[in-house]
Amino acid sequence: MTFSHKASWPELLIDPFEDKPKEECGVFGVMGATDASSLAVLGLHGLQHRGQEACGIAAYDGKKFSTERHLGLVSENFSGKNLRDRLPGSAAIGHVRYSTQGETALRNVQPLYADLKSGGLAIAHNGNFTNARSLRQQLVENGSIFQSTSDTEVVLQLIARSRRTKLIDRFIDALKQIEGAYALVALTNKKLIGARDPYGIRPLVLGELNGSPLLVSETCALDIIDATFVRNIDPGEVVIINKDGTIKSIRPFANVQARPCIFEFVYFARPDSYVDGRNVYQVRKEMGRQLAREFPADVDVIVPVPDSGVPAALGFSQETGIPFELGIIRNHYVGRTFIQPTQDVRDLSVRMKHAANRSVLEGKRVLLVDDSIVRGTTSRKIIRLVREAGATEVHFRSASPKICHPDFYGINLSDPKKLIAATHTIKEMEKELAIESLGFLSVDGLYKAMGEPGRDPDNPKFSDHYFTGDYPTRLYDYDHAEADKNLQLSLLSVA
Repeated sequence: MTFSHKASWPELLIDPFEDKPKEECGVFGVMGATDASSLAVLGLHGLQHRGQEACGIAAYDGKKFSTERHLGLVSENFSGKNLRDRLPGSAAIGHVRYSTQGETALRNVQPLYADLKSGGLAIAHNGNFTNARSLRQQLVENGSIFQSTSDTEVVLQLIARSRRTKLIDRFIDALKQIEGAYALVALTNKKLIGARDPYGIRPLVLGELNGSPLLVSETCALDIIDATFVRNIDPGEVVIINKDGTIKSIRPFANVQARPCIFEFVYFARPDSYVDGRNVYQVRKEMGRQLAREFPADVDVIVPVPDSGVPAALGFSQETGIPFELGIIRNHYVGRTFIQPTQDVRDLSVRMKHAANRSVLEGKRVLLVDDSIVRGTTSRKIIRLVREAGATEVHFRSASPKICHPDFYGINLSDPKKLIAATHTIKEMEKELAIESLGFLSVDGLYKAMGEPGRDPDNPKFSDHYFTGDYPTRLYDYDHAEADKNLQLSLLSVA
């Protein structure tokens, strides 16, 4: 079943310094390790690209839970020789966060922890629940008290109020009331639990290190600790890992067509990761090859918009034989919270992050390749840099289709009015961006890069709603908000 909406959504936190979708969140869990918190720190380093606003770890030493939650990067908060004393134990879960539900505040940093009748429970999740607001309202009306504005706390409250006896049954009872996208890790005094939503929108992987099971968002977090990939957690699967390392799998949901998020391959996942069996780097190169077949360009040089445009630009170059060059150099040492008090300084911000390589660009017809175009603000500035460096022509290609629809599953895609492809034709975008030509990879082309023959509209294999408006789940909160708004308008018209 699919759902289509012509929807608008409040624009979430947009960093004026980075015109890209934010990286959702990342989760890590380990059971039965000698120094679980140190492994969690290393694993979170590997997942840092998925969230840079906050980080946290919860550990259990057989007697008590210890938790630390911080704003900022993993390296800024989890270092020093006393980490083992601060977070002792052989089991731990961790989280890196970009806020999509709930403001950026310490109270919303995960893992969240609660003392329940059956013992302590720490929980962290990647994704968004599309009925979190409605559930929260019901829980508050029934007496629940919330300590955060994160939708993750809804899960804790549902578990606490469940009438089931066993904790795992209460956990599953809570999941059955949730709609949307999630990859969850939870830690009790006896078990490490992982769960993936029925459509598999958010990724979750099972690994192993010296007999200790691991749950991580991406395989790159396994590589950084020299762990072994075991398998992907299946869509709709709940795994229970016991203290002795034994693993039990439960599938409490009805089978539906899996639709993992295709934006993991476009932008979010690290290039060296494998997501649902596909190597991200190779897929991105194939996107570039497919883009070259669909929208070739008569140019002298192909230049990636760093860093995420590099694999697609390589694929474009290999397909066409046009030279690939690093015509834009990225400064990796610029913070994400740079204060921009005036328009003049804001206009200079792109120069702090990107510099033109004049020796490559001067006197050349240049093709810029990027992974996607969202609002177009950074694209305009980069195009201006390339022209000022002496390019005679500037062409632009996006290795993903046009982004025209909002996301409700953990990506901060803006109000459609802010999405340049949702409000402009190709010709209008060419004029707006001041380029000679523009091309977007087609939706079918994206599916072909994924190894599929194309997109079957009656049975799509991925969550691709940002391009198509075809949502895999009900948008419960949005639908009810729209109904309430329409009711208010009708009452006003009657009055």
